[in-house]
Amino acid sequence: MKQAELQGIAERYAAFATDEARGSSPAYERLALGVASSDDLLKFIATLPSKKRQPNLFLAAVRHVCGVPRRIDDLTQFVRARQAEIREVMLSRTTQTNEPARCAVLLPLLAQLPQPLALLEVGASAGLCLLPDHYGYDYGNVRIDPTVSGDSSAPVFACEVSGAAPIPKSIPRIAWRAGLDLNPVDVRSQHDVAWLETLVWPEQNERVAGLRAAINIARHDPPNVVRGDLLTDLPKLASTSPRDATLVVFHTAVLGYVLPLSAREQFAATVKQTGAVWISNEPPNVFPSIAKAARSSPAAGRFLISRNGAPVAWAGPHGQSLDWFGAT
Repeated sequence: MKQAELQGIAERYAAFATDEARGSSPAYERLALGVASSDDLLKFIATLPSKKRQPNLFLAAVRHVCGVPRRIDDLTQFVRARQAEIREVMLSRTTQTNEPARCAVLLPLLAQLPQPLALLEVGASAGLCLLPDHYGYDYGNVRIDPTVSGDSSAPVFACEVSGAAPIPKSIPRIAWRAGLDLNPVDVRSQHDVAWLETLVWPEQNERVAGLRAAINIARHDPPNVVRGDLLTDLPKLASTSPRDATLVVFHTAVLGYVLPLSAREQFAATVKQTGAVWISNEPPNVFPSIAKAARSSPAAGRFLISRNGAPVAWAGPHGQSLDWFGAT
């Protein structure tokens, strides 16, 4: 095991602590910084395939098996005592975080398009982001009620807005929706749902409540999520959308797991060939050419939203904010 490899993992965890967890989860910030300075934990993580070393996956696997460690010493003890179980979870699971609150930053873009819409999400997980018309939204000066679910328990997602964001007054009509995922998550499976909840960071009780409410809605009206690869199976699924609807291919926090960059560029070319409107909500390093054209981010850890390859806004990674700078 090369020292440079361990150093690379340490830098990744330190960056996660400062750029993502800071201000969002004190527990994860503290633990990730501890991992970055622990030879034992770094060596354990290095025994896993490179695509299985991400902080979200490791910390969620530990929580899934042992609960939330209070201190780095507790985390070290958990890994020593139950490393086989933690390893099994990391190898068998992926970070399929399904954050329905991200619909709040997608809705302004969707509402600008000719209706009705046909939504196709790649990396859909359980498909909760395919149900934007089932949720309510609070943009401060504008509050929007769900158009499909009359259930008073439907979640209302708050989003802080800056810039001339085209906040709609109503939710666009959706005629068709489908998702594509390598391993779709079944909202009717308690085991799968437990994993989705584990992926929500500690201290974020509001996110857990929103997730549970969205899952309850999805169980009554399950979105169609098809097992498949976004690099090869997108055209076939897209061809089944109704021709009298505007096809929208979108994704959020997904393409960063598609390597190398040339594969992501191949995906973008495939979306263009389908004739769909392409909405991307990803960390800025996912598409460097798009990020170069964007205004500077107002804070670390923000996602960059683009429409058909043109950047329009920065967004909180869990849909909590929208900083609009693009044309409306």
